[in-house]
Parts: sequence; structure tokens; C-alpha cells
Amino acid sequence: MSVYELPPDLPVPEDDGACDHLVGLELPERLRRPGLLVLYVYPWIGDAAPGSVPEGWDAVPGARGCTPQSCGFRDLHAEIAATGARVVGYSSQSAEEQSERIERLHLPFELVSDPELRLRDELGLPTFAFPGRGELYKRVTLVARDGVIEKAFYPVFPPDRNAADVLAFIVRSSASA
Repeated sequence: MSVYELPPDLPVPEDDGACDHLVGLELPERLRRPGLLVLYVYPWIGDAAPGSVPEGWDAVPGARGCTPQSCGFRDLHAEIAATGARVVGYSSQSAEEQSERIERLHLPFELVSDPELRLRDELGLPTFAFPGRGELYKRVTLVARDGVIEKAFYPVFPPDRNAADVLAFIVRSSASA
């Protein structure tokens, strides 16, 4: 199985309420931008090597799918950008890993590195521990307008459809504004 595909039998993450408090919060200053920002937070984008998915990874609800999720945002980037939204990916992976993923996956947007999990502490984002990887972000996607969160997608499943769900939300919310 390739890192670009999702196994058919992945466990579905349950909504544990860990992101219920996010709507209405301001993003930290370093992430605030005028207009719309789509901030998709993910655990870990694997490398392209066969067998690079760690043993037990697929058993963690919501862990698998960072590459398909990122590719989804890449593939719909033009449509999302046409709404005026800016896309940013965010994880605890190192800047070097993020740079490699941007290049390999041909991502037309920034991936931000947060190995200190500052955003967890600032916004109360959920995390999980995984052997050999430490503490990682659970997958959540935030849509913020002028720095204020107006939608939190959590849990995100399946991750490869997240970009389409976000685009549909932005289009709907723009039509009703």
C-alpha cells in the first residue's frame, strides 16, 4: 500500500469534543492574516520509501492519511485560492521534513513546522503519543476569517476528502454572507 492511498479498513476517529471550544478563538499573531485562512493540522506526512508507515500507525484512528490530505489540498488549491482563501499545512514535523514534503508532493502552499507543539498550548489542540514519534497533533482543519476561527473540521475523516469539504464550506459561507 502506497502512502498516497488510504487502506480500506482504517478505524474511523470519533468526535471526543476536543475541538468544540475553537470556533470564535483568535489565531496566534504569527498565523493571523486578513481574509480567509485554511489551516490544516496533521500528525505526520510520511516519506516516499516503501514500508515507511510505522507499524501500528494504521490502527490509530485518524492517524493515517496526511499525504492524501495534503495532495487533496494541492489538487484543489486553485479553486480554494479563487475564493480568496490561503492554505497552510501545520504539524510538529521538522522544517527539513516539511521542506522535503513540499518539494516531493509539489505543494503550492506553506507547511509550518511546530516541533514544540506551541499551537496545542495556545489553542488547546488535541494530540496523541505514538512510539518512536513522540507527541503528534490529531488531525483538525480550521477556517479562519481575519484571524478568528469560524469553523473547525474535527475529526477529519476520510482525510483525502477534507479539501473538498473545506471548499464546499467556504463556498456555502460566502454565499450566505
